[in-house]
Amino acid sequence: MIPHEMTSLDRVLCTLGHNEPDRVPLFLLLTMHGAKEMGLSIPEYFSKAQYVAEGQRRLQEKYNHDCYYAFFYAAIETAAWGGEVVFRENGPPNAGTPFIKSLDQIEGLAPPGVKTSPALSEVLRAIGLLARDADGKVPVIGVVISPFSLPVMQMGFGPYIEMIYRRPDMFAQLMAANEAFCIEWANAQLEAGATAICYFDPVSSPAIIPREIYLETGHPVAMRTLGRINGPTATHLASGIALPVAEDIAGTGTAAIGVSSADNLAAIKEICRGKLTLIGNLNGLEMVNWTRQKVFEVVKAAISAAGAGGGFILSDNHGEIPYQVPEAVLLAISEAVQAYGRYPLKSH
Repeated sequence: MIPHEMTSLDRVLCTLGHNEPDRVPLFLLLTMHGAKEMGLSIPEYFSKAQYVAEGQRRLQEKYNHDCYYAFFYAAIETAAWGGEVVFRENGPPNAGTPFIKSLDQIEGLAPPGVKTSPALSEVLRAIGLLARDADGKVPVIGVVISPFSLPVMQMGFGPYIEMIYRRPDMFAQLMAANEAFCIEWANAQLEAGATAICYFDPVSSPAIIPREIYLETGHPVAMRTLGRINGPTATHLASGIALPVAEDIAGTGTAAIGVSSADNLAAIKEICRGKLTLIGNLNGLEMVNWTRQKVFEVVKAAISAAGAGGGFILSDNHGEIPYQVPEAVLLAISEAVQAYGRYPLKSH
């Protein structure tokens, strides 16, 4: 028998177990919106753990969604390696000039210490604050960039793809360093109080690399890395299509998969049923211009396609909702989940 109202953590755990909770869980993966809530600039907001923790608390309360998202920005990882971070007024901080400028630098490359990095330490402090606030009722989601996808920021997309094809020896060396870093970083977040780790791995999507190359490269990396992370993980392809590699990703031991707005939700649900929970697949870019009517149509369609039987968390398809998405749209998404996401699901 399903309780009338579950906590967010109960709701998420139930759906991860491929059972139907009280309603479809909702993850609004908001990062920069916390700066708006606090009346701060994006650089100032991400400068202190207490700002991010308070921003996440306010966002979760305002939109009644089901997680605290401890993700600051992707380039924070390259900052730990000594890379540059470029801040913007109205978008996510980006990685600057790649710090690996030649393959010679990879030889003997050692991963940075997670707990000695000022930027990463601030994330760990934010996770600790959020975990205390959550009190076992709201999942706290930590984030790592996969060892296979991190080199796009470390050395640039073109040189990295060329290395994959032409220099498997250098690729293996870089993966060894990145895997060690990723494992330490993920486990430090779990020790700090994260409930689970989102493993961002966009390069593994067939939108970027052919499946046969992924099976020789990114898939073994995921197998080695995820097996040493001391908690549950969700693999997210950050808008990349997931359907052609969903079964492969299920084999890595991850618990969930982030699916693209370009994926057929009903088809991927059939493949992943009982194996992987789906996270997605609202189009964050289109969301900027959605009307209330459009929100209700899209949310209803997503839940109808993938909600039955549990194993579905409604979210955006990228893992970060754009700064420009207005409050009215986010509130409408939350309301639409209340309208259409209650189990047992009804046909409307």
